[in-house]
Amino acid sequence: MDIFLKFFEVNAFSTFTIGNLTMLAIGCIFIFLAVKKEYEPLLLVPIGFGMLIGNIPYLNGMKLGLYEPGSVLNILYHGVSNGWYPPLIFLGIGAMTDFSAMLSKPRLILLGAAAQFGIFVTLLGALWLGFDMQQAAAIGIIGGADGPTAIFLSSMLAPKLLGAIAVAAYSYMALVPVIQPPIIKLLTTRKERLIRMKPSKPVSKRIRIIFPIIAFLATALIAPGSIPLLGMLFFGNLLKECGVTERLAKTARTVFIDIITILLGLTVGASTDAKEFLKPESIGIFALGAFSFCIATAAGVLFAKLMNLVCKEKINPIIGAAGVSAVPDSARVCQIVGAKEDPSNFLIMHAMAPNVAGVIGSAVAAGILLATLGSSILGV
Repeated sequence: MDIFLKFFEVNAFSTFTIGNLTMLAIGCIFIFLAVKKEYEPLLLVPIGFGMLIGNIPYLNGMKLGLYEPGSVLNILYHGVSNGWYPPLIFLGIGAMTDFSAMLSKPRLILLGAAAQFGIFVTLLGALWLGFDMQQAAAIGIIGGADGPTAIFLSSMLAPKLLGAIAVAAYSYMALVPVIQPPIIKLLTTRKERLIRMKPSKPVSKRIRIIFPIIAFLATALIAPGSIPLLGMLFFGNLLKECGVTERLAKTARTVFIDIITILLGLTVGASTDAKEFLKPESIGIFALGAFSFCIATAAGVLFAKLMNLVCKEKINPIIGAAGVSAVPDSARVCQIVGAKEDPSNFLIMHAMAPNVAGVIGSAVAAGILLATLGSSILGV
C-alpha cells in the first residue's frame, strides 16, 4: 500500500489541472492543423508536441521541467531565452533567400516597409492595455509575422512574456493562409486583383554578391541592435551567392536550419506550462498579435494602392500583403489569391520582393526598439 500511495503521489494524475488539459488540447489542435491542413507543419508539429511535453505535471525537484534549472529542457531553452536560436535561423533563411526580385524592382521594398506599420500600432495598443514600454515593444514585433525576431527582442526586453509572444508569433505565421486572403479581398477590387505586372529583369551575379555586404553595412549603421539578426541573414546570403562556399550554404539552408527549427519549436511549445502560460496577459498578447497581423497585412495592401495613384507602372495590390515577414508563405498566399482571379497571372516572384524586404524591415524595427529601450534598461 505504501508503494501504491507513493506511486500515486509521483505520477501526473495527482497534480493534473484543467489548465494542463486545456494546453494539451491546444497542442493536439496545432498538430491537427499541421497534418490535416498543412498549415506550416515544420513549425506547428514541433510546437504542438512541445505543448504536450510541457504540460505533463511532475514533482518539483525532479529536474524534468523546462523551468527547472539544470533539466535537459531548461538547457535547450537557453537558446530561446538568451536569443541564440533566432540569429541561427536567420543564417539559414539568408542561405535560401534570393533577393533578385527585390533588387530588380527596388520600389517594392516600400511595401515591406509599409507592412511594419502594424508593429508600431500594436505597440500603442499594448501600452493602452497596461503593458510597460519594453513589453509593448516586444509584443508589437508580432505584427511583423517574424517569429525569430519576436523571440530575439522579447528575450531582451520582456523575458517574462517570452513564451506567450513566441507562441503567438509562430501561430499567426502558420495561419497566414487563413488570415490574409479575406483581408486582401476586402481591400481590393477584382479589377485590381487582375493587374498584371511586367516580368522582373535579371540581376547580375556581381550585384547579388555585393548586395549582402552593402545592405548589412547600411542596416547595421542605421540600427546596430539588428546586427545579430541581419548580420547572420546577409552572411548566409553571401554564402549562397558568392559561388565558392556552396557546401556551407547547402548546410546552412538544410540540415543546420532544420536542427535549429526542431529545437526552437519544441522548446517554445514546452514553455507553455499551464502554470506559467495561462495568465490574463497571455490572452491580451494573443489578441494584440491577431490585431497587429491584420494591420500589417492591410497596411501593405493599402500602400500598394496608394503607389498606384502616383506610379505609371501599376502594382497588383495583392502583393502588398507579402510585406509581412512570413517567408515564403505570404508570397505563396498572394499567388494563390491572384490565381483564383486569373490562373495565368503569376505573382509569386513579384510578391517575394516585399516578402524579403519585410524580413529586413522587421529586423531593423526590432534593432531600433532594442537600441532605444534596451539602453534605458541598462541605464545608459
